Amino acid sequence: MKSRIVLGTLAAVLIAAPISPATPFWRTDDGEGAAARIEGRVRDAASGLGIGGAQVSVAGTVIGTLTDARGRYALEGVPSGRSITVTVRLIGYSEMSRRVEVGEGETLTIDFELEQATVALQEIVVAGDESAAPLPATGPSGARMLRASAGYAGAVKADPEFNTESYARVDENPWKAPARDPLSTFSIDVDRASYSNIRRFISNGVRPPVDAVRIEEMVNYFPYDYPDPDGEHPFGISTEIAPAPWNEAHHLVRIGIQGERIDLADLPPSNFVFLLDVSGSMQSPDKLPLLKRSMRLLVNELRPEDRVALVVYAGAAGLVLESTPGSERERILDAIEELEAGGSTAGGAGIRLAYEVARRHHIEGGNNRVILATDGDFNVGASSDAEMTRLIEERRAGGTFLSVLGFGTGNLKDSKMEALADHGNGNYAYIDNLLEARKVLVEEMGGTLLTIAKDVKIQVEFNPARVQAYRLIGYENRLLAAEDFNDDTKDAGELGAGHSVTALYEVVPVGAPPVDTGSVDDLRYGRSVGSGGDREPAAGAGQPTEELLFVKLRYKAPDGDRSRLIERPLHEGTSRASADLRFAGAVAAFGMLLRDSKHCDGFTVDDVLRLARSGVGEDPLGYRSEFVRLVEVTREQELLEVAVR
Repeated sequence: MKSRIVLGTLAAVLIAAPISPATPFWRTDDGEGAAARIEGRVRDAASGLGIGGAQVSVAGTVIGTLTDARGRYALEGVPSGRSITVTVRLIGYSEMSRRVEVGEGETLTIDFELEQATVALQEIVVAGDESAAPLPATGPSGARMLRASAGYAGAVKADPEFNTESYARVDENPWKAPARDPLSTFSIDVDRASYSNIRRFISNGVRPPVDAVRIEEMVNYFPYDYPDPDGEHPFGISTEIAPAPWNEAHHLVRIGIQGERIDLADLPPSNFVFLLDVSGSMQSPDKLPLLKRSMRLLVNELRPEDRVALVVYAGAAGLVLESTPGSERERILDAIEELEAGGSTAGGAGIRLAYEVARRHHIEGGNNRVILATDGDFNVGASSDAEMTRLIEERRAGGTFLSVLGFGTGNLKDSKMEALADHGNGNYAYIDNLLEARKVLVEEMGGTLLTIAKDVKIQVEFNPARVQAYRLIGYENRLLAAEDFNDDTKDAGELGAGHSVTALYEVVPVGAPPVDTGSVDDLRYGRSVGSGGDREPAAGAGQPTEELLFVKLRYKAPDGDRSRLIERPLHEGTSRASADLRFAGAVAAFGMLLRDSKHCDGFTVDDVLRLARSGVGEDPLGYRSEFVRLVEVTREQELLEVAVR
């Protein structure tokens, strides 16, 4: 049986990351009938064209998908013999929902026509300025995109008491001259929290604080078509060079790393300890309720050989569920469901207890990991931050790593959570909705939860015969001293199974108009001295003139103490950028615009849109299409801002 329904529109806007069909969380007393299927197409109401990247989901389940480039979608495994609600959401359009009766084994065709919508602001208060009045939720002033300023936390809250978000300061990398500074050294970063956090701000009509914008995390949020490793190393390396989109006299260089992809069935057994914040600050729907639903997604991916323990902390820490095999899924889910929020935040006691539980059930050769989920309002109690850091580092040396999941709005301690994950050889993600939770904990489970290489460092040497100046785009809080590259005692970033890492450099070739790299006085005793004490040669002396730069990478095995070295040159000569590089360049440019960067002066949101659209490609998961919609909404907000000045 097949029927067709054409829907009208409702009002709302929600930014969401894509999900794919999964086992739903529903129960009935009379059992389940044969699953149904819903398919159809999502179009723009004005143009009639299909809309790609729209999220289509079934309420009360984790069944969902994204429309393809033509706007088509299909939902499999839909519960039958009952009424269900199908919802379509996409940033920049009005949300649409429809409740329908689904017969057993039926296939329904439901088409949607979305109308464009303007995001309305909620009341906003600027932290640190108690005299600031909330902006109205509607009207010209309320439609403005707010500019971040010193002390502004950016939370969408009416009460300044809860507007206490904090971010580590980020100062953009300056231009460097290879004749004076030939080496650029940094730790890789696979965190993606900045992008989903920025998405949260923009969905609320607010411009993100400058320090919330970490460009490397924005770029690395998206998958790229990098080659798989084919040799002895657990990842492959690729490079590309093309004209920089914001300045065609410059080069944009991309260095890409692709971690080995591992089938989930082949992952080693996992010993997870969920460390969950149930303090009073976690009561709002985007915190503990979303956290509980997110953890259910991960639990449903467990195998019998995996184990889960549940530790919570509020006024005190407690063990809610002893380490339990994945085969006892219902027991684990019931323990999560019973959690309630209340009390203060004794985070230090929680971390100690979680690591102790992980130690008791350590799996030799397995994936031993504490997963901390919190809004970041994390007090260590009687212990100091330094003591907690030492504990986390001790336990990582013993093979237990730490991942951090951030939730909620208003008191997000972004800088603290990122630091905890870095010290714990883990990663940090921000969960703004259930679909992002699915991306992090299901679709990217291997990369999020299984480390295949640790202390991964990159060092790039630029040839002064070919390069006048260069700058690393992003990674400002991941920079290392040149001598740290060969020092195996220096901690660096971790790479998970299937993870990719992208680094972008803007390069000014010799002969291009000069840029300001700063100046130093002439040296009394000759040219500058390198870290090894040898005098550097004059620019261009002895370098292979056909090479633009030389890439070196060091990494250790997850349980290793000695690093291994990979080296690769990149030769001069640009070509038309690939779709991947065009898209990565668009994301980087968008980040620079959000940061009011001087490096993309004259490049506009419209330029970002054109570049991003040209790089969307096939986009099977719809992540890139969602970015395009995000930029479109930003453009509309900025146009409104200009209109009311």
